[in-house]
Amino acid sequence: MKETRGKSGQPRKVLIVDDHALVSEGIAQLIGAKGGLTVCGTAATAHEGFDLVGKTKPDLVIVDLSLPGKSGLELIKDVHAAYPEVAILALSMHEESLYAERALRAGARGYLMKSEGGQKLLEGIQRVLEGGIFVSNSVATRVLERFSGRRATPTLSPVESLSDREFEVFLLIGRGLGTRQIADQLHLSIKTVEAYRGSLKEKLKLASGPELVHYAISWQQSQAVPSA
Repeated sequence: MKETRGKSGQPRKVLIVDDHALVSEGIAQLIGAKGGLTVCGTAATAHEGFDLVGKTKPDLVIVDLSLPGKSGLELIKDVHAAYPEVAILALSMHEESLYAERALRAGARGYLMKSEGGQKLLEGIQRVLEGGIFVSNSVATRVLERFSGRRATPTLSPVESLSDREFEVFLLIGRGLGTRQIADQLHLSIKTVEAYRGSLKEKLKLASGPELVHYAISWQQSQAVPSA
């Protein structure tokens, strides 16, 4: 794989935003061993990450979608709006079929599952730094069909109407987590999670909590298709 140095010959700067120190350290070591790249900082929250973007002026930000408090998707939107020249690569434990299109709409130029490994991560970094898009063939096909009009929007799932945070809560409900567990994982109050449950039932036209759980599980199973 060729080096990814900038036009000035200086290494391209990468900022890592992930709340797991071991993950950040592993990514930093991987990047440090690759010629043409250097890690200019790490952050554990969206707020820290946004501040560091302004201070370090990275060429690329790697954003974990599952951040405490403010989500990675919200951080992607903020960085893209304030620093449109900065490339963003979304990193997630979630299946690409669940989150990739949302990440791209938010402003990311690539989406990679954490299970893919270091070589794929380096490929993704190089692709987005070159101005390309890094997703699987199946996601690329879906996006192109939607924008070309070949995939009609009226047939989309009502899940598409959910906000990014509602969608996060919806996924956790589908994994069998209760209100307190979701609150702990997303660093939200129980009252806030209960409010999200209420808005989910309203938007998805469901009458009860058990119906919401069943719908969330069924929807996720229907989306779990192999990537091309």
